[in-house]
Amino acid sequence: MDNFQTIEAIHTSGVYPKRNLTIVRGKGSHVWDENGQEYIDCISGHGVVNIGHCHPSVVSAVEKQAKQLITCPEVFHNDQRARLLDHLAALPPEGMQRAFLCNSGTEAVEAALKFARISTGRSELISTLRSFHGRTMGSLTLTGQKKHRMPFEPLLPHVTHIPFNKTEALHKSVSERTAAVILEVVQGEGGVRLADAEYLHTAQQLCHQNGALLIIDEVQTGLGRTGKMFAYEHYGIEPDILCIAKSLAGGLPMGATLLGTRVSELPSGVHGSTFGGNPLACAASVAVLKVLETEKLPERAAEMGEHILTQLRESNLPIVREVRGLGLMIGIELKQKVTPILRELQKRRLLALPAGKTILRLLPPLVISHKDCNQISAIVTKVLRESQSI
Repeated sequence: MDNFQTIEAIHTSGVYPKRNLTIVRGKGSHVWDENGQEYIDCISGHGVVNIGHCHPSVVSAVEKQAKQLITCPEVFHNDQRARLLDHLAALPPEGMQRAFLCNSGTEAVEAALKFARISTGRSELISTLRSFHGRTMGSLTLTGQKKHRMPFEPLLPHVTHIPFNKTEALHKSVSERTAAVILEVVQGEGGVRLADAEYLHTAQQLCHQNGALLIIDEVQTGLGRTGKMFAYEHYGIEPDILCIAKSLAGGLPMGATLLGTRVSELPSGVHGSTFGGNPLACAASVAVLKVLETEKLPERAAEMGEHILTQLRESNLPIVREVRGLGLMIGIELKQKVTPILRELQKRRLLALPAGKTILRLLPPLVISHKDCNQISAIVTKVLRESQSI
């Protein structure tokens, strides 16, 4: 098949805005197209390949497990699942000894909603404006962006969206009727916007006072992306439920909902997932967690992220309103639309993401080299300086 783009255009659902590029290979922080052209990848599969494309440890784990056992339902015990659960329980915070395994971020959030409601016996949920929690109906209801919700309304009842980083809104909204408050520590799809420490601590305090649960969505920020294993660690809070996914299995579909001590024991059969906790994804996840620790990738993300942020901020580009980020989760807010910038960056062999109409988002793998970091800063700066002619 010579023209892959034509074939996809004919047969795909059409829900994805396709770029004029066919990726066929990846290694580390680089990908290659069908013509052998090399690109620096600052998309990382939307934050999936934190440890880089095709990391040898993940490849080896998947190859070995695929020859042994690919699937095993959770009604049976499994060695790889047990190893992963043990690894997850060893992650911070110490109180999260239980986990529900699934296949994606939106599933991790859906499970969190169910567990919050059944644990508290309440139905009201609080989320924030500009948030993004997934595309299935429950997580979509929580997503604080009308453009995503409106085509599918009516959605779940008893969900309130409040302004992000406004403590007075928390005080007005959290009550004895609240089952849970769900927050992102850094709003990724909402523009790479960092939470204030006071806001997060207020949310935790109000949840404790009112018997509600604090759900932290770390689907994009988790597993080293922000310079710590989890972004909430920067702020000294402890979630009751933690949602992770994306980079958990190095590119394979995997999600997890981690449960703290304030979550009640859950009845057998209250939730489930056919593919959740399958041995293949679990083996990959165990490999990922070991790589994050042995290669000290959260620390590397902190160092490399600060390097890129400093270079971009010192460029003093007229087109830029603000450069913000945490670790290797970087947002550049522009004074114009970002789409032409993304096209030009691709021409210069750098792949990046939007985070709204005017925000350029960089999510490189955490294994990114100093050389590539300098190249990223140089290419972005050059394109933004030339942007008036784009």
